[in-house]
Amino acid sequence: MAAVTTGLGGQLTIDLGALARNWRALDTVSAGALTAAVVKADAYGMGIPESVKALSAAGAQFFFTATVDEALAVRATLPLAHIFVLNGLYPGAANLYVRQRLMPVLSSMAMLEEWLAKCIERNEAFPAAFHFDTGMNRLGFRLNEAIAVRERIEQLGFSPQMIMSHLACADQPNHEKNRTQLALFQSILTHFPQVPASLANSAGLMTGRDYHFQMVRPGIALYGGRAVSGRKNPMANVATLHVPILQVKEGRTGETVGYGATFTLWRESKLAIISLGYADGFFRALSGTNSRPGGKVWLRGKLCPVIGRISMDLTIVDITDLGPDLPAPGEGVEVFGPHISVDDQADACGTIGYELLTAMKGRYTRNYVSGAGDTPQQ
Repeated sequence: MAAVTTGLGGQLTIDLGALARNWRALDTVSAGALTAAVVKADAYGMGIPESVKALSAAGAQFFFTATVDEALAVRATLPLAHIFVLNGLYPGAANLYVRQRLMPVLSSMAMLEEWLAKCIERNEAFPAAFHFDTGMNRLGFRLNEAIAVRERIEQLGFSPQMIMSHLACADQPNHEKNRTQLALFQSILTHFPQVPASLANSAGLMTGRDYHFQMVRPGIALYGGRAVSGRKNPMANVATLHVPILQVKEGRTGETVGYGATFTLWRESKLAIISLGYADGFFRALSGTNSRPGGKVWLRGKLCPVIGRISMDLTIVDITDLGPDLPAPGEGVEVFGPHISVDDQADACGTIGYELLTAMKGRYTRNYVSGAGDTPQQ
């Protein structure tokens, strides 16, 4: 059954102007290299069609997705875009990649052989990138396969569009693993002279020019998330989530709050019950107990703590410190946005902003604006 949206629930506002500004800022930092845009996971939860249109208008021409379905969503929106599929070539799908002009990021000899077989069959060198594993043990050719890969493509006169790898610890700029991976990547490139290279994600881009090569691949920083640990986040906020208050009530000292009675009120309290739960991507780990604080929300100029367990549809917030002028049902609270970042919420539950952003598939109305002060467009 098709979803019906009344607009009475949460409002997820996505600032496409801020998204474009973030891309241009990163493009300035990476001057001398092409700046792509990573739009996997539905553009980190922001929506692929709207996001890629804004990024393209800002100047982005190269896009990275994880899956073929995501790549097809980009292609449907941007017929002329250059699209790489990070998960590589799905078995038996070469015809689809060719037909849709998608470039697989090949990471195994099996993928390479299937792609080369398609090139031979069609008598055309269809573009693809090669991914070498320099230390993550995820997708990628092993380093000791570099010579075999080079010899195989030399037999056919095939040249990849790009040689790639991925940094494991770029969010910690001083981590020794970064320098190790950089050295290993440079050693791989000696086998593929004149082929463009790409190593840096958002954090790698910010770490230094040694990591830029010919293309950088920012993701989380585009969407306003923190890429580098321990530094002030310089990126503009893109996503703001407001949810309505459903009820304001009194709580007495000694009463408990929520499932499991994990929070006991230590004072006469005012509580706001908000329309937000783990079914909306607000993690249960953000629950607050008497021994461990949880998440917070922003309301009337103050941060108000989440107390008790977050349930499927509801969250309880302590608003006692707002004073006597209490909010009314229907008033919105900011879950994340300009006053409390997605990374603040992530820190409160021991995860990363990436996970929270991409989990925001809840019961929200999505509003797109093109800049500060714009009227939302649903």
